[in-house]
Amino acid sequence: MFFLYQLITSILVIISPIVIIYRILINKEDKKRFLEKFSFYSKLKKEGKLIWFHGASVGEILSIIPLIKHYEKNKSIKQILITSSTLSSSKVLKKYKFKKTIHQFYPIDHFIFTKKFLDYWKPDLSIFIDSEIWPCMYKKLYEKNIPLVLLNARLTNKSFKNWIKLKNFAKSIFNKITIAYPQNLETKNYLNQFDLKKIKMIGNLKFAENYEEKLIRINKRLEKEFKSKKIWIASSTHKKEEVFCAKTHLELKKRVKNLITIIIPRHIHRLNEIKTEINNFNLNISCHSSRVNNLKKVDIYIVDTFGETKKFHNIGPSVFFGGSIINRGGQNPLEAARFGAKILHGPNIDNFKDVYKLLKAFKISKKISTPKQLASAITFKKNKFSGIKIKNIGKKILKKTIQELDYFISDEFKKT
Repeated sequence: MFFLYQLITSILVIISPIVIIYRILINKEDKKRFLEKFSFYSKLKKEGKLIWFHGASVGEILSIIPLIKHYEKNKSIKQILITSSTLSSSKVLKKYKFKKTIHQFYPIDHFIFTKKFLDYWKPDLSIFIDSEIWPCMYKKLYEKNIPLVLLNARLTNKSFKNWIKLKNFAKSIFNKITIAYPQNLETKNYLNQFDLKKIKMIGNLKFAENYEEKLIRINKRLEKEFKSKKIWIASSTHKKEEVFCAKTHLELKKRVKNLITIIIPRHIHRLNEIKTEINNFNLNISCHSSRVNNLKKVDIYIVDTFGETKKFHNIGPSVFFGGSIINRGGQNPLEAARFGAKILHGPNIDNFKDVYKLLKAFKISKKISTPKQLASAITFKKNKFSGIKIKNIGKKILKKTIQELDYFISDEFKKT
């Protein structure tokens, strides 16, 4: 089965230049750094201990920022390598002024590139985040006796059903994991079926996402403008969901004056498409990149810049999370919840079922299915006490995670 997997990967490698050129043209690939995906490095490896974190995209990378800050202070670690697969995650990392942490794009999961990657970087410890399971890389790590931690591990019911169809192959991959820290009981139960050596529950690290981050606010003049309006936020929206939000805006406008809907698209390269769709509703649009400070006639304010979502979550009393009206499994609502926002979502939240279950128990979130329902659920006042609850949970999980990894790193470094 592994041979077949590598055969398929080899075919994908052959056609990958075409795919990458297309992705560069639509601004989803770095035109200078894409070679890192073929294990051509753009940064130098330093002598000494190196720990490696890998997360797929923005959410996974942001969830480990407090850990990176902690290990930046660890003198026994000379270098921290972060890899990810998306252009957006690399752009988000640029705003952090780390001293010994570098970013590279994750290599294609082929035996040539994974071997080349590990031969160069020689990590003393690898920490994969969430649901990042790569057969070839796992195999090479095991062969080189490099410990592999699956942190904040997540397996959805859908992904489990896919893996269980290839149970023997799955076992041969999952048993390469040194220790897994599942983010929920569902994942723990699924992992138990694949003969992992060690599994330990800590909690969902995303509750503590970026907790240590000093908040950089939107500029004062713009913030003053928003304070004079009734605002709500639609965050991480996908195709068709911006239209859903435009319809919600029209519903709200029937009873709310000075209304502004702030839309933060999941993929800002869709900006022109989004503007075209919203223009069909005769709504006035302003984009954040235009730096307009007078919002007198604005209906829809689109955040079309990278790395500024947190600034807007901070000011939003109600935040609707996309990927939940369409069938994408939803997006992580915890950052906005920590700021005391009311969380609203559609029916498709399989990626964050446990999170939304807790938010519902705290009466922080509400499920909606139509623009009319969303308009009725929106409030224009924050609940600071609900934010404190979420922050306290995050502090405890972060503390436990650091303790676990500290012990693990200390033990591993003693062996070498």
